[in-house]
Amino acid sequence: MLAQFAPLTAAEAQTNKWEATIVAFEQKDKQTPPPKDVILFVGSSSIRMWKTADSFPTLTTINRGFGGSYLSDVARFAGRIVTPYKPRLIVVYAGGNDIAGKRSAEQVFAAYKDFVTTVRKALPKTPIICIAMAPNPKRWHLYPEMQKADALIRDYAKAGDLLRFLDFGPQMLGADSQPRPELFLKDKLHLNAEGYKLWNSLLLPHLKGD
Repeated sequence: MLAQFAPLTAAEAQTNKWEATIVAFEQKDKQTPPPKDVILFVGSSSIRMWKTADSFPTLTTINRGFGGSYLSDVARFAGRIVTPYKPRLIVVYAGGNDIAGKRSAEQVFAAYKDFVTTVRKALPKTPIICIAMAPNPKRWHLYPEMQKADALIRDYAKAGDLLRFLDFGPQMLGADSQPRPELFLKDKLHLNAEGYKLWNSLLLPHLKGD
């Protein structure tokens, strides 16, 4: 694993802002053991706000999104909120917060590779779907850097076994090549119901039969 994304030590965990969230997931699992052979959704707020159980009622899903997280956070906690479930398929979406936090495309790519490395050590045969960072109005000026990171991830996925990369960006742009405002909440950042309806329709064919 890359050192900058290594799991936290006990001392570091005490001050990490996501530790309480991760512990809450773990406590929930102890109270209600999760089902087997699930599709695991993990990532930032776009995952957290995605009503995956309602969106895919014929499939068994677990949502482990935590809003505001970087892709590097997802990589760091993968050993606690991804691999223990032994999912049959993983869907990951994150990276936009990293870019907004002035991390480079190369750093986002490094975080994704570290995520894959962590998962592969425990789950060598589990497919991973990475969804490209969405073009949203609020961060439109950052989209070129997001696309640069996504291009690196896309090429990496092409060369890797059981890695997939899905880009919903073209369908989220209008005839003027700008983000479609009807797909977003008033904050111009997160998807609204119409936005998730679009994502559901684009993702569902990739979830069936895996």
